[in-house]
Amino acid sequence: MSQPAWPVRLTFRRGAGELSAAFDDGTSGTVDYVRLREESPSAEVQGHGSGPKPVQAPVPADIKVERAEPVGRYALRIFFSDGHSSGLYTWDLLRRLTVGA
Repeated sequence: MSQPAWPVRLTFRRGAGELSAAFDDGTSGTVDYVRLREESPSAEVQGHGSGPKPVQAPVPADIKVERAEPVGRYALRIFFSDGHSSGLYTWDLLRRLTVGA
């Protein structure tokens, strides 16, 4: 089993409206705040169990990240300007969103 990617730099670029990330495996990339919010791993966005995802209101194009806090050594809680903050973004999820598979 391979080790999960570990972030070495996370930069919230307010002016560009994106998160820039670099990982210890040498990869890096960005994800815009709209997609970051749309892909929240919270049950509110993803649904509960194996059922379909709940219908979500469109994410405003001008959504902002107000702040972010580490959760243990495995994830980040992101607080968005629309009040959403219940998703825990693991390092692997952030790598998939910024770099790809």
